[in-house]
Amino acid sequence: MPLLQIDRVTKDYVNEGEPVRALDGISLEVSEGDFVALVGRSGCGKSTLLNLAGAMDVPTSGRVLLDGVCTSGLEDAELTRIRRRKVGFVFQSFQLLQTLSALENVELPLLLAGAKDARARARESLHWVEMDSLADRYPHQLSGGQMQRVAIARALVHTPKLILADEPTGNLDNTTSKLILDLLRRMNAERKATIMMATHSAELAAAASSVIRLRDGRIEDTRHA
Repeated sequence: MPLLQIDRVTKDYVNEGEPVRALDGISLEVSEGDFVALVGRSGCGKSTLLNLAGAMDVPTSGRVLLDGVCTSGLEDAELTRIRRRKVGFVFQSFQLLQTLSALENVELPLLLAGAKDARARARESLHWVEMDSLADRYPHQLSGGQMQRVAIARALVHTPKLILADEPTGNLDNTTSKLILDLLRRMNAERKATIMMATHSAELAAAASSVIRLRDGRIEDTRHA
């Protein structure tokens, strides 16, 4: 069974009283260990698809199955449990809590899940992204690349099956972007993480095992490496 199944999914929103279709009959499957890049112009549905894949939202119609569990119709509490156990998120804007140190930011998902070894696991995750020497620094004391490495450590700390990355290098320079790309490759190869990434970067997309191009909420084409 694929890790992620998107089955004839549509997603509608209301904007200023008018319905907007963000996704229009999307179907795809992602197997464990895949590295999938979603590409296309802004507004084509990449972020919406990531939100549905990660149980942050539910479709208007169709089904999303994550590790065999259909997320449609689940209560918010159950969706939260699925995210905490199975999904890690990496965002363009990092989304670190400014009042917490790097170590505390990485530790937080484990504390929310009730893990007893949260501090040790957080340190191990920071070590993996080579940020353990800056564990006590706060986000405003870190560069953009350092903040993104902390965000990656946070995404990995609970050993999720699926990593969702939304423009992970969008706010970074070329040199730092290459470092983040190397981490994404290592996540996929060493940690066996399945990665689904939205990107405008041709270099990031070229690193993926498959590239799905979206246009106007539909899959335009799919390319496999």
